[in-house]
Amino acid sequence: MTAVKWYYPVYFFLSGYVLEFMKKRNLKINDDWKTPQDLYNSLDKEFHFDFDPCPFKHDITLWNGLEIDWGKINFVNPPYSRKLKEDFIRKAYHEYQKNKIVVMLLPVSTSTKIFHEIIYPNCEIRFLKGRIKFEGINSFGELVCNKCGMFDSMVCIFKSKTYPIES
Repeated sequence: MTAVKWYYPVYFFLSGYVLEFMKKRNLKINDDWKTPQDLYNSLDKEFHFDFDPCPFKHDITLWNGLEIDWGKINFVNPPYSRKLKEDFIRKAYHEYQKNKIVVMLLPVSTSTKIFHEIIYPNCEIRFLKGRIKFEGINSFGELVCNKCGMFDSMVCIFKSKTYPIES
């Protein structure tokens, strides 16, 4: 019979304390992160975007990207909170059905219902190597320019039926 080490109860007590502290720390979660400029530039060179429905540091009181019509060729790096991300994916699909191109930068989440019902059957999917670095304000209110996302990323392209669009 092995003896219980004296530090096991201390470890579990401290682990529980840390978990409760993390839940109650009331950090402001920021959902506004800028796409790395080199990634955006390479996609823009290929697609020639004319609209971004959720630009970095956008004042939503001016217009809401979920409530307006989009351009012909759109770049979308949506907020990554679950509801907003899924709303923007649905809106992108709706715009695609109007014969528009939508290029989305999304976290890889291939086990979700929305991936299998909307993204996988309708998009060209490009998985990005490594985690990309975003720019934005972190939970402590500090500007960071090299914040890796918590997920791997993919570029999902809803192409119109007449791609490339003729002017």
